Amino acid sequence: MKGLYFVTDRALCGAKPLSEVVLQAVRGGAVCVQLREKDVSTDFFVEEALRIKALIAPYGAPLIINDRIDVALAIAADGVHVGQTDMPYDIARRLMGPKAIIGLSVETWEDVEQAQGLDCDYLGISPVFATPTKTDTKAPWGLEGLTRIRAFSRHPLVAIGGLNPLNAEAVVLAGADGVAVVSAICASLDPFQASRELDDIIRRALDKRGKAEGK
Repeated sequence: MKGLYFVTDRALCGAKPLSEVVLQAVRGGAVCVQLREKDVSTDFFVEEALRIKALIAPYGAPLIINDRIDVALAIAADGVHVGQTDMPYDIARRLMGPKAIIGLSVETWEDVEQAQGLDCDYLGISPVFATPTKTDTKAPWGLEGLTRIRAFSRHPLVAIGGLNPLNAEAVVLAGADGVAVVSAICASLDPFQASRELDDIIRRALDKRGKAEGK
């Protein structure tokens, strides 16, 4: 899970249709889309997920459903992302199957240690910095915490929380393989350009880190 990871927020999109923001994000370089819906009906969620899945399919970007495994199964999504208070990982894996992409949020060091024995596809480091889009999480990890997790964990790491063009490089150099953003794209007047800029920063930083590590 390397690169720009886009997480949706309908409210932050304002007057812009969510499906159009998603399309522009993928066109701009997002390698993955997580559809997060907290305040819509199940039937609307399913319809929107099917629409977005079809939109991004030509670009090869997987569609990840946040939390709602029922919706993910209903539309045959590529995977799900679960938090510490969502459905337990082992049950999510059993329901989704061995080929599904499953991401797991980690908010404490205990979460990180417990995840080491799981076959999840990536860890969501949440949050790296304080952010108004994630109000139900523990204290921010910061760059130091991210570096500590990278040194310990065997999983790919996707950082989320307060990330933008000003700190994306530092987050990658600290150990993140993916950079998940919400408002940096949703609230942008030009989601395509915002995604393109972030994608360029992240790719350059990954290349820089790879050279430093001799890869």
